[in-house]
Amino acid sequence: MTGQASRRILTVPNLVSFARLLGVPLFLYLFLVPHAYAAAVVVLALGSTTDWVDGYLARRLRQVSRVGELLDPLADRLYILATLVAFTVGRVVPWWFTAALLLRELVLIGSLAMLRRHGYGPPPVHYLGKTATFILLFGFPVLLLARASSWAAPVAGPAGWALCWWGLALYWAAGALYVIQAVDLVRAARRPAGTVAA
Repeated sequence: MTGQASRRILTVPNLVSFARLLGVPLFLYLFLVPHAYAAAVVVLALGSTTDWVDGYLARRLRQVSRVGELLDPLADRLYILATLVAFTVGRVVPWWFTAALLLRELVLIGSLAMLRRHGYGPPPVHYLGKTATFILLFGFPVLLLARASSWAAPVAGPAGWALCWWGLALYWAAGALYVIQAVDLVRAARRPAGTVAA
């Protein structure tokens, strides 16, 4: 990857990420205003299933860019945040489930702030974090399907909650790994030059 390519904006994977971002307000409108749950399921499912597409295309087409590296996790977090807000307002999930996910984000923000104070950027995305995000983004449409369809509810409800609980556990596990990485980097930055870690 060249330095010039890394600064490109209009690439195929970035366009996919932009499209995913546009799906966030569309989902919120469909869910909260006309209560078009079936259409909201489709939008949410499309945004969730294309989570891996932008990264795959970036590697396949050799169009990895700094913008794409920022857009992909931004789209993931906005989808999760928008879904949590809508689902909490619509009583699809209880407030404490939302609080558990948001608390993890606050812990991560604190870790990132600590890294920035010591001159470090955000740590690379861990596969465990990507897996947790994928499971959550897959579980949310399943939960919404249970709300949108009475015939699917007996299966979609338990399946959606199983996915969401699994995703929540992995989300916190990934958060713990990021915190450990941040602490190790800060300790290394504070260590006097030439000192070997024990």
